[in-house]
Amino acid sequence: MLTEAEKKTLLELARSTIEARVKRTPNPSFDGNHGALSADSGAFVTIHNGDGSLRGCIGTFASPNPLFKTITDMAVAAATNDPRFARLDKTELDGVWIEISVLSPLKEISDVSEIEVGRHGLYIIKGPNRGVLLPQVATECGFDRVEFLRNTCLKAGLKPDAWKEGATIFTFEAEIFREER
Repeated sequence: MLTEAEKKTLLELARSTIEARVKRTPNPSFDGNHGALSADSGAFVTIHNGDGSLRGCIGTFASPNPLFKTITDMAVAAATNDPRFARLDKTELDGVWIEISVLSPLKEISDVSEIEVGRHGLYIIKGPNRGVLLPQVATECGFDRVEFLRNTCLKAGLKPDAWKEGATIFTFEAEIFREER
């Protein structure tokens, strides 16, 4: 669990790093020798438009880097490398807000009844296809367990019911926090 101060620091660091990249200025300096911020953990950084719609989201389940470095790397990637969107432009900076999801380790499940909608995120693998949906997606979209599974399969480029046909399913939890809007 991160403290409120650590969450605030990570959000400020994500924003300042995105701004530096988009404005082509030097990255902010940060002394990351701060307890939980120096632990290794997977994380996703999500950028939302002012209306809440998705503007970019990139993450990793595991990183050899300290959390603060993972956050800065994922923040830049969400702003500049999400293939679903054009690079974030400096004219957009004031109109977007940032959400961070710090992840627990993945847990492979053998029965979909183990999935708790609203608590778990899903990561589905079948062949070369992979798809992930964060825990908050199911809640925000009003998905039940089956719809959550189906939509994670679609995100992976699979048929909606591929989860029934030999896919490997993992759950994970996330500590989710966002900028004030």
